[in-house]
Order: sequence, then structure tokens, then C-alpha cells
Amino acid sequence: MDLQLISDIVKDVRAEVGRVIVGQAGTIDLMLISLLCGGHVLLEGVPGAGKTLLVQSFAACLGLEFGRIQFTPDMMPGDVLGTNLFNFQTNSFILTRGPIFTQILLADEINRTPPKTQAALLQAMNERQVTIDRQTCDLSDEFMVAATQNPIEQQGTYPLPEAQLDRFLFKLVIDYPSRGEECEIVRRHGRHSAMPKISEFDVSPKVDRPRLVAARAFIAEVRLTDGLIDYIVDVVRATRRHPAIETGASTRAANMMAAAARACAAVGGRDFVIPDDIKRLVIPLLRHRVVMSPASEIEGVSSDRILNAIVDQTPAPR
Repeated sequence: MDLQLISDIVKDVRAEVGRVIVGQAGTIDLMLISLLCGGHVLLEGVPGAGKTLLVQSFAACLGLEFGRIQFTPDMMPGDVLGTNLFNFQTNSFILTRGPIFTQILLADEINRTPPKTQAALLQAMNERQVTIDRQTCDLSDEFMVAATQNPIEQQGTYPLPEAQLDRFLFKLVIDYPSRGEECEIVRRHGRHSAMPKISEFDVSPKVDRPRLVAARAFIAEVRLTDGLIDYIVDVVRATRRHPAIETGASTRAANMMAAAARACAAVGGRDFVIPDDIKRLVIPLLRHRVVMSPASEIEGVSSDRILNAIVDQTPAPR
């Protein structure tokens, strides 16, 4: 596996997703980076921003099994994981697997279900295993959660616990498109009021499992110098000392930053990490891992603003 094949994967994914999605190039790249280093993503945006369609089109070009859960307030953990049902013909219990047994899982509107059900994903996201009635079942090595949530509605929603947020590699904010992009979206999708089907766009699988396994093996060997490791640790530790932040990022964040930086370098056509790879990832990787102080929240200071300041104040290796 060489950089040219990584480049081919990036080009194929961008082209196939681009058949459906207008713009969002940075978001698509970060979703691919997350896939290549075994992470999960949380997509946050207003209704109608194309989050669900983005995940569907991303999964369609991967050649991996796709599953979807539409989260609701009455959903229980067993609806996600599955359960043991008694078979009267065989006089025994049979495990009925839930929708989590897939490779790319769209957890749609994840903040509409209570924390008890949200917590059903914790073990799956961290260990790629689930436990059902004391029986541990393995998930696919390619298992990836792409969750969506709506930030503007409060009634009938449940904020994700910090422990679960920490399992997401990136939190990606889907903003409104530019005027030109919005015109193209209406031109492309304005024939029907309902969300278009992926089958209408002839999206074909471009990244099969053997190529993905080889790409991940290559990325694991991308060079990350001791100086850059120190830089990652310094940025993460700075979040714990900043007066505007009540709780900083964990050591897990530093490990995830190192893995994501390797994937970011490979997507950028290099077999070595540079400081700009780390700087690019700081906000999407840390914005959901820091808890702002009450004073900062009252003043309307965002985590993105503080993280930008931390990057500016932390010396990068030359």
C-alpha cells in the first residue's frame, strides 16, 4: 500500500459523495480520516442541512454494510443491541441481533433518546463489542458510528453524556451552504419535497474491505516524531489549565489526536505528520471534549474560540 493508493481512495470518495452532496468538502475529508483511523463522528446541524443524506452517500461509496437507527424517546437499549428471545420450537433462547450489528451505523438524531439508550453505544464505540445478557458479541473491525443531532431544539431531547461524547473522534458542525452551493442544491434536489434516494444518483462502491484494511495498516506506520507528540500533549494539557475551561480534554483525546494526525497526513499525500495536520484537527477533535466554565457560558465564549487561542499560544515544533 503506497500513498498513491491512499490518494485514489480519497479521490474516489470525494467524487462519489459529490454526486449527491454539494460542498462540505472539509466534512467529507474528516469523515474519511475518521474511517481510516477507526474513529466515530458526530454531525451537528440544523434540520434540513443534509446530515442524513451525507452519511448515506458516504456509506454508499464504501462497499460496507450500512445500518440506520432513528432514535426516539421511547427507544430502549434492547432496540439497539438486540435481545435473547425464547424459541418454543427448540425450547431455547436465540439471540436476535439489533441494528448495531453492521459496519457503518447512522445514529440519526441521537439526542432524541434518553441517556440509558445512548449508553448502549458506549461499549460498541470503544471496544467494538456489545454485551447482551452477559454474552459478549464482536462487531466488525470496520464498525463506525456516524451520529446526527439537532442543536436548536431543547424540548424532547437529551444532551449526550460527556463519557459518550469522548468516544466520538470528531464533532463536525454542518453550517448553512453558500449562496452558490444552495442554488446548486435546489437545482439538483428541488424536484421533490422528500429527501432523494441514494439509488437515484448512481453512487457505486469504491472502497472495499481489503483496500480499507491495507490503508489502515499503512496509516498506522505514518511517521510521528517525538517533537510532534510533545506538541499534541502540550495542546491537550493546555485545555486543562485555561481559565475559561472547567474540564479539559482527557488522555484519550491525545491518543486520538495522534491517530487522526497520521490519517490526516496520509490523506494529504504524506507519510509523515506536520504541525499543520494537528492544528487542522484541534477544533473538531476537542470542541466536544472540553466543558466551558459557567462564566464563559454566560459571556457567550465558545469552545472553538478558546481552542483557537490555545493553538496560537502553544509553540509548534519547527
